Amino acid sequence: MNPKRTDLSRLYHAALQHFLREGPAASMQPAHELGHQAIAHGLETLDLARMHEVALVALVLPGYSSSTNDGLMGRAGLFFAEAITPIEETHRGAREANVHLNQLVQTLSQRTRELASSVEDLKQEVVQRRSIEESLRISQETSSQLLKKSHQLQEELRQLSRQLLSAQEEERKKISRELHDVIAQTLTGINVRLAALKTDSTVSNKELQSRIISTQQLVEQSVDIVHRFARELRPSVLDDLGLIPALQSFMTSYMQDTGIRVALKSFVGIEQADGNTRTVLYRIAQEALTNVARHAQASHAGLSIQNDDGVICMEIIDNGCGFAVEGKGSAKKHNRLGLLGMRERVEMIGGTFCVVSSPGQGTTIRVEIPVSAHQPQASAIPS
Repeated sequence: MNPKRTDLSRLYHAALQHFLREGPAASMQPAHELGHQAIAHGLETLDLARMHEVALVALVLPGYSSSTNDGLMGRAGLFFAEAITPIEETHRGAREANVHLNQLVQTLSQRTRELASSVEDLKQEVVQRRSIEESLRISQETSSQLLKKSHQLQEELRQLSRQLLSAQEEERKKISRELHDVIAQTLTGINVRLAALKTDSTVSNKELQSRIISTQQLVEQSVDIVHRFARELRPSVLDDLGLIPALQSFMTSYMQDTGIRVALKSFVGIEQADGNTRTVLYRIAQEALTNVARHAQASHAGLSIQNDDGVICMEIIDNGCGFAVEGKGSAKKHNRLGLLGMRERVEMIGGTFCVVSSPGQGTTIRVEIPVSAHQPQASAIPS
C-alpha cells in the first residue's frame, strides 16, 4: 500500500471510530469527504471497501456482545454508504457497484459474526480444558494417596504376618516347655511310683494307700494343667454356658493371677448373639485385659457390653499409664500385634475397632458390632 493510501486508511479508521462513538447524532460529512479523497487518490469502490473492512474488524469485533455488534455493523454500513457516494456519482454502473458493495457488507457482517462465535467457542473450550486438567490433577493426587495407603497397608500386613508367626512360635515354645517341664515330669513320677509299687511287695496296706493317694494327686495336677491349656486355646464354658459365664470365669482367674480388679457390666440379650460375635467379644476382652496386665501398670479395669440402638458396644477401660496412639488403632511396637489382631477380628464380622489413649490417661478400647434390630434390651449383670 502506497503512503497516500495508508494515510487515507488511517483517516477512514479515525472517522469511522468517531462516527460510531457519536451515535445517531453524528454527521455524515466526514464520510462524504473521505469519498472525494478516495477519488482524488484514484481509488475504486473495492479499495474503499477493504479500508472499511479493516477498520470494522478493528473497531466492532473486540469486547462487544453479538447484539452490540449488530447495531454497530448497521451504523458502520451507513457510514460506508455515504463514503462511496462520490464514487458512485463519478462512475457508471454505480447501481451495480452498490449492489455488489451491499453483498460485501453482508459478507463482512457474516464473517464478523462467525468470528465472534468462534471466539466464544474457543473460550468455552479453554474453560473445558482447564476443568479437565484440574480433574486429572485431582485424580492423580487421589491415585497417589491410594497407592501410598496401599503400600502402607501392605507393610502393616507384612509386619502383622511376621509378628503373628513369631507369636505362634512363642506360644508353641511355651506349651512345649509346659509339657516337658510339668506334664512329662509328672507322668514320669507317676510311672516311677507305679513301678515301685509293682516291685515292692513288703509295703503295708496303709503305706500303699498313701502312695496311691500321692500318685493320684500327681495325676490330678496333670489333668488341671491340661485343662488350663484347653481353656486358653478354647474355653468350653463359652460354648456350654455362654459369653457372660466365660468372661466371669476368665476374670476370676485373671484377678487372682494379676491382682487387678475388674468390673463387668453386660445385658442378658448378648447371649442371643451368634457364636462368631460372642467368640470375638470374648477374645477381644481376653487380649485387652492381658495387655492391661502386661503393659498398663493399672490397678483397676472395667468391661461393659451394652446394646446401643441395635449395635453391640463393648468397652474395656483401665486406669493405667496409657500410651501414645500412632495412627489408626496402632500403638507401640510391643503392643502392636495385639491391637492389629483385635482390629482384624472385629472387622472380619463387620464391626469397628477404636483405641483411645494418651500417656498418663489410661486406655479405652471400644468395639461396635451391628446386630438385629430385635436385640433384647439391656439389664445389668454384676461381675
